[in-house]
Amino acid sequence: MGVFKKLFGGGKKVSKETTETRGEHMPDLKIPVDEKFTIYFKKNGGKFIYCEDFAEVSEALKNIISENDWQNHLFYSMDPRLETRFASENINFTNDRNESDIFFTTCEHLVAHNGSILVCSNQIKEKKLNELPSNLVVFATTSQLVDSISEALKIIKERYQKNIPNNITTLKHFQQTPENKDDFLSYGSASKNVYLLLLEDF
Repeated sequence: MGVFKKLFGGGKKVSKETTETRGEHMPDLKIPVDEKFTIYFKKNGGKFIYCEDFAEVSEALKNIISENDWQNHLFYSMDPRLETRFASENINFTNDRNESDIFFTTCEHLVAHNGSILVCSNQIKEKKLNELPSNLVVFATTSQLVDSISEALKIIKERYQKNIPNNITTLKHFQQTPENKDDFLSYGSASKNVYLLLLEDF
């Protein structure tokens, strides 16, 4: 993944001028999917930690917990597989939304076109985004990166075939800004404090 080697391997960083001088509605830059996702995800207010192996994921999660003083907080989860994978971590899970202000989840895809996180009923059941806790920790892999929502939906259709999940939506606004405050496309959603743990799996 080109951008992650640039950002974390000491190579040339993304030009600050490039990311700041382009208008919101200008055509996409002809750049790699991973780099495009990084630009828009950070613009949306998201925080991500790139991890080369699961040991780094574990360390990053510990740092997030420490940074936010979440040591005694329950992590709300709706995915038993995620709970199993992180069973060795010092995390206490709950299935009761009312007991937690942290939602720990996976996703279907990471959409480069607008830096959003695509989820569905596999991750959030039938809940609306504004029913989820304000703090989200998302565990994803680099193979889940796609260029557009249409590409993501095509993959979902091929993967699940006759059992296509419902409640497909995207997490896009990770902090309240004047630009998204009255955005009708975010109706029914709410700004979230989002951490993305991104595991290299290519």
